[in-house]
Amino acid sequence: MSELPLVDPDPGLLSEGRRLIDVRAPVEFIQGALPGAVNLPLMDNEERRLVGIEYKQRGQAAAIALGERLVRGEVKAARVAAWKAELERHPDAIVYCFRGGLRSQIAQQWIREAGITRPRIRGGWKAMRQALCARIDAAAEQPLLVVGGLTGCAKTDLVLALDNGLDLEGCARHKGSAFGRHPLQAPSQIDFEHAMGLRLLALPGPLVVEDESRHIGGSNLPQAFWEGMQRAPRIRVEMSLDWRLAQIHRDYIEELWTVYHRQFGEWLGWALMRKQLEESLAKLRKRLGSARLARLQRLQELAFREHERGNSQAHEAWLAPLLTEYYDPMYRHQLEKRDPGDFLHVGDWESCLAFAREWSAQ
Repeated sequence: MSELPLVDPDPGLLSEGRRLIDVRAPVEFIQGALPGAVNLPLMDNEERRLVGIEYKQRGQAAAIALGERLVRGEVKAARVAAWKAELERHPDAIVYCFRGGLRSQIAQQWIREAGITRPRIRGGWKAMRQALCARIDAAAEQPLLVVGGLTGCAKTDLVLALDNGLDLEGCARHKGSAFGRHPLQAPSQIDFEHAMGLRLLALPGPLVVEDESRHIGGSNLPQAFWEGMQRAPRIRVEMSLDWRLAQIHRDYIEELWTVYHRQFGEWLGWALMRKQLEESLAKLRKRLGSARLARLQRLQELAFREHERGNSQAHEAWLAPLLTEYYDPMYRHQLEKRDPGDFLHVGDWESCLAFAREWSAQ
């Protein structure tokens, strides 16, 4: 197996969109994979667990022997067939395991015996992850501009309109607020960092990001990058309440419904969306107080009834006070802690976009 080909852990492979075959167990893959990877394991979770116990108790040779007994015959044939089918669809695919060691070597050998030779990543998942995390740490030293503003000022849209914008909420699959949970499963912390690192590979110069807390849904910004954001200059978008209300109606109602409807259909999609919005509002009890929360819940209930009749605009009855009584005071409290000189520019959405483009070009 020493003659099996290797490739260096170059993040450029990820930028190219190369197909990767992750031969780790499913439990490892779920915790965090490399972008573009498909999980076709050498061993399933239970087989991995048993081999791990054998390794601890009797050493590597005994563990390998047990693995060979567990993965043989029809089981082995099925796994080789899965790898071969994937390689026929993606002839340039690359194999990896945790450290580029025994598991990926065995997979390579079996694939070769089936008539196909493909390389594995030197150092495996661990080496490639280190490279992606190093890219994030390096980005903390790049010129960085942070876009702030009240909720509903379309800061994410502004970042997305820039060639050098890094959409942190997109990486976290969360809109960064109490109502920001995405209908689909959020990424693991590892997958969030990998998504950040992958995007940063294409952004070697000045970066523009939205002002975020360190926690975006269930994901945490890496420490070095978060500290870089705190040092960075800022701009602030200021828009009217009506304009902002239209934006959060789009984000919290229209786009949310589109995703739920596409994923789960009419009846279940509606039930799940309604459940998410009700639970999100209920979580604000401590900040809103029982009386204000009860009022907003009544307005929300009425809005759902109207929405079922075809009037989705009815949600503005509870979204407007949500802005003025919850989000706006919270943001202004944070704003008071900042020196006005921290902001290079304050203006409407279009002027902030123009400023960000000009700043990026300097």
